[in-house]
Amino acid sequence: MPKGEPPVEPRDPPRTVEAFRERLNALHGHLPRRLQQCADHVAMHLDRIALSTVAQVAQGAGVPPSAVMRFCQEMGFSGYAEMQRLFREALSRAAPDYTTRLANLKAGGAGQPATLVAEFVEAGRQSMEALARDLNETVLNQSVELLSQARTIHIAGFRRSFPVASYLAYVFDKLGVPAVLHDGVAGLQHRAALQPGDALLAITFAPYSEETLALATQARDRGLPVVALTDPPARELSGLADAVLSVTEIDFGAFRSLSAVIALALSLAVAVAARRET
Repeated sequence: MPKGEPPVEPRDPPRTVEAFRERLNALHGHLPRRLQQCADHVAMHLDRIALSTVAQVAQGAGVPPSAVMRFCQEMGFSGYAEMQRLFREALSRAAPDYTTRLANLKAGGAGQPATLVAEFVEAGRQSMEALARDLNETVLNQSVELLSQARTIHIAGFRRSFPVASYLAYVFDKLGVPAVLHDGVAGLQHRAALQPGDALLAITFAPYSEETLALATQARDRGLPVVALTDPPARELSGLADAVLSVTEIDFGAFRSLSAVIALALSLAVAVAARRET
């Protein structure tokens, strides 16, 4: 224990992000220097805690990882994993509406175009590094095998996932891989197109698209292989998909780009096309 730092008193951890903020505010000015650095950094980057590692938080705060762990204990958590779980669960439940997001960005002084570009580039860089570091190669190979054996690949992705789904449909077409894009235009679900020998690539992120979950359920009930591309922890999709590819996108101001997702999706498409030709 660093000299001069008082022992951490046991306390119940905050149960909501709002309660976390309140405790953070109450502790402001009453923490040892290094723990205050942690508190200041966390307060400015609450939207990144769900997807950041201990090392990243420590680097951003300019403290050793041990100080981050002690800060977590000061906040009432057993460690960083428990504190991060609070933010991951909040992230999976809901995100602020776009009006609120813009207001928060303006209030934080990050509304200048050049600042936004720099922040989103940094978020994209972190996302790509996380993909390279955390990629499950076994699941990726399984996904490529399942999709490469399919007569036709059905692609489902709505709302934020639609750019990924439509790009995949474009790439598959250019690579000569039969694919059907389920876009929901005019309310058409094209569920009758799901035929024996086909496979479904379901793309959805928390909060999950009901349309995608329904299509995945129908594909599973018909005995078709289902590959899911989503963000962790993917609890609802684990029981629907034969393979779950998870990828995290570091957000800025609750806005998440698709940098890492597009990279993974493109890699998947090219790998599937290459496997079909062998």
